[in-house]
Amino acid sequence: MAAVAGGGTPGGLEHDAPFQRAIELIGKRWTGSVVYALLPGPARFNQLLAGIPGISDRVLTERLRELEGEGLVERLVDPGPPVRVTDRLTECGRDLEPVVVDVARWASDWLARPAESSLTAG
Repeated sequence: MAAVAGGGTPGGLEHDAPFQRAIELIGKRWTGSVVYALLPGPARFNQLLAGIPGISDRVLTERLRELEGEGLVERLVDPGPPVRVTDRLTECGRDLEPVVVDVARWASDWLARPAESSLTAG
């Protein structure tokens, strides 16, 4: 069993506020997909929209703003002409790469299985 972040008490669990905040941030609908889509490098809005099937332009805009506010994404504006806006992961955002890659691997191993299997199998 893996160690509990922030320590723990014998026979119990310890709540770790930074861990909980991180899970809520990256676990928000579409946020992980946006981070994953930006891992290869900077991308323009329409590239992200096309690369994340099912996300709406409104939700993509919201997630990019939230990630920018948390310091995970930065918006780059090239005044042009024409004006070009790209988004890229900051150093903090890039530090999520191993986490996001591991979640993608876990999803491929466990969630891509036929419907009769379950997460408790194994």
